[in-house]
Amino acid sequence: MKNLKITVNGVTYDVQVEEVGETTAVASAPAVSAPAAAPAKVEKKPVATGGTPVNAPMPGTILSVNVSEGQSVKKGDVLVVLEAMKMENEIKAPQDATVSSVAVQKGESVDTGAVIVTLS
Repeated sequence: MKNLKITVNGVTYDVQVEEVGETTAVASAPAVSAPAAAPAKVEKKPVATGGTPVNAPMPGTILSVNVSEGQSVKKGDVLVVLEAMKMENEIKAPQDATVSSVAVQKGESVDTGAVIVTLS
């Protein structure tokens, strides 16, 4: 028997898995213990209305947020770094602007199209 931890949809389970030989056709189902505590929910900030939203081009995890509300940015400045498929992607300002709101924080997972920053 091997004891393993498996995470499915953010819920961690402790399981015991029995190794079976090549001659065994059917294996018994693994014993599953109660799930571990659910991960903490990230509180979403309201997104500023109006302005130009900068959206996530792909799903991933925010590695760093390089701007704050009220900060002036120039076209091409790195707003956030998004990790997707083991690659770090710099999300850059599409224009000179002021940051109206920052909708994400470091470590947060985002989906494609999620608003990351709003510029005005």
